[in-house]
Parts: sequence; structure tokens; C-alpha cells
Amino acid sequence: MGNDLAAFAKENGVKYFMISYTDLFSGQRAKLVPAQAIADMQKEGAGFAGFATWLDLTPAHPDMLAVPDPDSVIQLPWKPDVAWVAANCIMDDKEVDQAPRNTLKRVIAEAAAEGMHVKTGVEAEFFLISPDGSVISDKYDTASKPCYDQQAVMRRYDVIAEICDHMLALGWGPYQNDHEDANGQFEMNWRFDDALPTADKHSFFKFMVKSVAEKHGLRATFMPKPFQGLTGNGCHAHISVWDKSGKTNVFADNAMELGLSAKGRNFLGGIMKHASALAAITNPTVNSYKRINAPRTISGATWAPNTVTWTGNNRTHMVRVPGPGRFELRLPDGAANPYLLQAVIIAAGLDGIRSKADPGKRYDIDMYQHGHTVKGAPKLPLNLLDALREFDKDKSLKAALGEEFSSAYLKLKHQEWNSYASHFTQWERDHTLDI
Repeated sequence: MGNDLAAFAKENGVKYFMISYTDLFSGQRAKLVPAQAIADMQKEGAGFAGFATWLDLTPAHPDMLAVPDPDSVIQLPWKPDVAWVAANCIMDDKEVDQAPRNTLKRVIAEAAAEGMHVKTGVEAEFFLISPDGSVISDKYDTASKPCYDQQAVMRRYDVIAEICDHMLALGWGPYQNDHEDANGQFEMNWRFDDALPTADKHSFFKFMVKSVAEKHGLRATFMPKPFQGLTGNGCHAHISVWDKSGKTNVFADNAMELGLSAKGRNFLGGIMKHASALAAITNPTVNSYKRINAPRTISGATWAPNTVTWTGNNRTHMVRVPGPGRFELRLPDGAANPYLLQAVIIAAGLDGIRSKADPGKRYDIDMYQHGHTVKGAPKLPLNLLDALREFDKDKSLKAALGEEFSSAYLKLKHQEWNSYASHFTQWERDHTLDI
């Protein structure tokens, strides 16, 4: 891709660049910049009023400049005149510490200073729904166990194949696509990568899926629990750590339990230690807790954890170790900020390695059937407010993510909770009018 966006435009016939950043609430913000102006923008950045997006800034703050990172540039396969490029937010010649991509870069640098190279993959589930969001888009998708439904995935072939074709063209290494456990739900998998490229791809994937769905007269949603009674949208993260060269997996040790090295166990120990606070980032919306604390769905299982436990190759726990050298965190959902998701995983894992944290007892039971027999394992937060309180109490995790970020995030998320709490619902009228 090179470092010169103007040259990239000339070589690839790009007329416009979308200089994009992601705010604290996962809003993707962009300016459309003509290629003729991109050289100056690459040096100076595109100007934004940060207060106008979900950042803890005021109208009195100076311009926030989004400086494009040329290593992230992606030409839109469905609109080749345009290229998307992730940006780093700057103000007064300093990084905006609360900006999610800056937060992730800072945590990655800390890991690198300790000789650790974190690689991750994500499984971003989504629904294809009607444009008004009221129902799933396929009226024939009605099976009680719809996972891997052959007919249902083929009825949405045009959308799924177009997205997969784009990922193939981009060199992402997509390797499977399926209809997921809820009616109208899909998952598409691509090759794992370093944490920052994974976050950029995750961000672009959400943009691409929504754009292609709209092109086909549909709507895509990554909302954690868009429909009562149906399995919610998870965003499972697969995590491994490699040496400085990026060639040796330091989580892998076949002599150890489940092939997970001592360092891998300590990293996992950090995830377990910080799990309840982690939820404020991995499950960042009011709706998120309708997924992780849901009753059994139509398919028979929510596929979401509600207790802080880990296991081997068993999908009913918060963390599973499906094979040597990696583990899967099943807590995150579709609302997770692509950059903060990676940042909080690395921050928790680093703390686990530094403190030689023990992940605790491994459980191999079916948590959906026998979870009540587990004694002493913490329950995950019941709602966003509980998660925010857990995060606020977790001094070391807040410090690892940065005090400016943590303060801004907590402030804005408490405002969101207060807005929700002050909202009157039909449930209240139905259950209280006659008291």
C-alpha cells in the first residue's frame, strides 16, 4: 500500500478518501476528501468538532484532527472510486488519549515493549433485517434450530457472497460463512492478524456489511439482542501471543494442560481476574445484558456466558481453549467497539502476565445445564450500570487503558444509562397502572 495516499489514489483510480475514526460509542465518523486534497490531509489531518461526536469534549475545544494512517487504507470493492482509511485523532499536536484507536495503539506498544506480539481474530455476527428494523428479512427463515441452515443461507447468497468476494479481493483470507443460531443471523470468518489490523478490519467489516445490505434493499444490524427469544449477536475473540518476530506462538506448549503455556495461562488469568470490569467494554450497551443474561432461546441455548468460568473445547463457558496456543473469549457482543475490544483484552492479559495471575479452576461441565452447581465463580454483571461500577472499581484496568480514556468512557456511559433509566416503558404501565 505504501505511505503516500496521493500515489495510492493515482495508481488505483481513487477519486475520494473517507478519513474515518471511531468514537467511544462505536460511531464511525468520516469526512469525504477528494484525492486532489489528500496529500495535505495526510500531513495535517481532517478537522472535526470532537464534541459533535461521542467523545468527552466541549464546543470550546479546538479542532480535532483525524490524521489518516496510510497502512490501513482500503479501496471500497463495491465503490472503487472511494478508499476508506482509519485515522488517529490529534488535538494541539498531541494524541487524543480517549480516542479508541489511540488507546489501542498505546496498549499494543506496552505489550511490544515486553516482547509480546498480540494476534487476534473476531467472529462478528449480524442479522439481515427489514429496512425499518422490525423483522428479519427472510420470512421463510422460521426453523426452531436454524444454525447452518442450507436453504436459508442460499436465500441470502447474493448478499453473503458479495461480502465474501470483497474480503477475498482484499486479501483478508475469508474461510467460511454460515447461517447462525438465530433466524436471520449470519457469521463470516476471516484470517486472524495483529491486533491493530484486526481492529481496522473489524471496523471496516461492519461498514461493508451494512453498505452491501443496503445495496440489496436490506438492513444489517450487529445489535447484541435485536429480537426477543432469538440468540443474540456475539463477537467472539480468538487470542494468541507471539514473540517479537511474530513467528513463535508463546501461548503454545504441548506439555501443558490443553496446550496452553504458563504465559498463556497467566494472560487468561488476567482475563478472568478483570472479567466483570471487562464487560463494560466488551458489552457496552443497555441491550448487551439482554444477551448475556437471557433466558433460553428458541434454538435451546443462548450461546452467551453469564458466569466467569473457563474450559477446554466447550462452548458453554466464558472462555474456551479449543486447541493449543490460543483461547476464545465468548463474552463480547456485536456492539463492542472494534478498537476498545482489542485494547481491553490486551490490557487485562498484560496485567495477568505481570502479576502471574492464575485463571482458577477449569470446569468441563455444561454450564447451561449444570451451571448452578458451580460455587464461587463470579456472575457477570446483570446490567450496564453494574458493569460500569465494576470497571470504575478496577483501578489497575483503568490505569492500563489510560485515565483520560477511562474517565471519558465512564462519564459518557453513565449519561447513557441515566437516559435509559429515565425512559418510560410500556412494561411499567402494564405492571403498575392498577397498583
